[in-house]
Amino acid sequence: MSASRSETTDPRGPDEPEPDHESDSGAGVGAGADGGGGAERDGAGADLLAALLDGMDAALCAFDAHGVITHWNREAERILGWSAEEAVGRQGFAGWAVRTADADEVQARLMAVMDTPGRQVDEFALLRKDGGRVLIRTQSSGMRGADGKPAGVYSAFSEVHEQIDLERSIALSEALFDDASWGVVLVDVDLRPTVVNGYAARALGSGRGSVLGRPLGELVVQGVEELEAALHHVLAEGAPKSAAELWVSVHAPDGERRRCWRSGFLRLASPLAEEPVPLGVGWMFQDVTESKLAAQEADRLRFRSSQLYRAGRAAAECEDPMEAATVYLDFALAGFADHALIDLVAEERQDGAAAPVRLVRVAETPSGGGSGPSMTVETGGIPVRYMTGHPALQAMDRNGAVRASAPGASAASAGAGSGSAATAGSAGAAPGAVSSPAWATARQWPPDSVHALCTVLRSRGRSLGVVTFLRGASRAAFERPDAVYAEDVTIRVAAALDLSGALSD
Repeated sequence: MSASRSETTDPRGPDEPEPDHESDSGAGVGAGADGGGGAERDGAGADLLAALLDGMDAALCAFDAHGVITHWNREAERILGWSAEEAVGRQGFAGWAVRTADADEVQARLMAVMDTPGRQVDEFALLRKDGGRVLIRTQSSGMRGADGKPAGVYSAFSEVHEQIDLERSIALSEALFDDASWGVVLVDVDLRPTVVNGYAARALGSGRGSVLGRPLGELVVQGVEELEAALHHVLAEGAPKSAAELWVSVHAPDGERRRCWRSGFLRLASPLAEEPVPLGVGWMFQDVTESKLAAQEADRLRFRSSQLYRAGRAAAECEDPMEAATVYLDFALAGFADHALIDLVAEERQDGAAAPVRLVRVAETPSGGGSGPSMTVETGGIPVRYMTGHPALQAMDRNGAVRASAPGASAASAGAGSGSAATAGSAGAAPGAVSSPAWATARQWPPDSVHALCTVLRSRGRSLGVVTFLRGASRAAFERPDAVYAEDVTIRVAAALDLSGALSD
C-alpha cells in the first residue's frame, strides 16, 4: 500500500509555480523527505520512499505546511486502524483520529514545531478506527523546502506503553552494567567478554576495559574448563533451568583466591533475524564464597559432634579401656585423616638418670595401602626411633598441638593457636613440588603421609604420650579448627588410656 499521495510524483521541477494547494503540499513534503525532490522526479524513487516508510518499526505521518496529511505508513495503520487511503489528504486529525474538543489543541501543538528547531515530544490520546482510544507519544520535527522556508512537519509516534517498555529495557541494561549488586558479563560466541559491569570486573581482578576481548583462561586461573563448558551448553541448548555454583580461582594482589560464584546464564539471540541466531551469552553471577564456607564449616562441626557422640556410646560398651581408646580414634578418622598412631611415654629408667622423652608405639591404623580399624601393636617396650626435633617430640615439649607438612605440599602449616605450635617439613621448598615418601618414612610414618598433626595425651595433670593424625596428598593440610577437634578427641583417648594403665598396675 502506498504511503504517500500520487501528487508527490508530479514531473514538474521544484522551481515551477504550484497551481493549487495539494501540489504545493506534496512538493514541500517530498523535498523534505528525499533531500531535494528527487523522489518526485523519479517514479522509482517514490516507490523506494514508500517502501522505506512502510518498513519502519515506528508509526510515521507527515503534514504539509497547511496541516494536510501527506504520508501515512503501515505501522500507523496498525496502531490506529486507518489505512493510508483513508488518512492521506485529510486536514489534520479532526473528526476522525481525535476528539473534536481536542482537535485544535493537538493540531496546534503538532504544527508549532514547524517554526522551531529540533524535535518536540508530546503525548496525545488518539481515536482508533474501531472507536477505542490509545495514548501515543510523538516525536515531531519541522521540514524545510528547497528555498529554506517551512514546508511541513513529520511525526514519528508509538503507543506509550510500548515506549515505556523500551525505556525500561534501556534503563535496566544501564543499571545492570553500572552498579548492580551482582556480576554481569556478556560474552560473544567465541567466549570472549564484550561487556562487563563493575562488580564482575572487581571479581575478575581487573578493570572493566582490560577484561574485554580477552580469553577467559587469562582471567580465571582454575575452573575455566567448567565455566567454558557451561557457556558452550547455553549456546547450544539454551539457558539451564536453575543457577549453577562454580568454584574458580582468580588473580588477586596477594595471590590466587578461591571463590564460589552462583551463576545464571541466558542465551542472547538477535531479534532481527528470521531464525534465532546466537549472539552470545549473558552471564550473571554473585560471589557466595563466604556463605558456602560457613555452611561447609557448620556441616563439618555437626558431623564431628555426631562422631564424638557415637564414639562415646560405642566406647562405653568396651570392657577393655585400650579398645575404647582405639574406638575413639576410628570414629575420629572418618572424614578427618587417613591414619592415626598412639605413642605412649616409655617407663622411666630405674637408675633415675635424666633422659630425653622416649615414646613407644601402642596402637596404629593399617598402613601400606590397607584400611581398617585401629589395632594394638606389640613392640616389647622398644621406643620408636624418632629423630631429634620430631613433631611428636615437639608436641611433648610444648604440651600442645604441632602441625607439619612435607616439602612442597600445598597449604603449608601455620600456627595452631593458643598452646599450639606448627612446623613445616622443610623451609624454602618449591610450592607444588611432589613430596617424597622419604620424608614420611624418616619420621616413622606410613610412606603416603604428607600432612601430620600431633596432639598430647593429657590426663590427671600428666602427659601420657602423643596421638598423631596423618593425611595423604589428596587432602589439604591440617588447620587450626582441625587441631581443636583433634585435641577434643585426644582428651577422650587419654582418659581411656589412663584407665587402662591404672587397671594394669
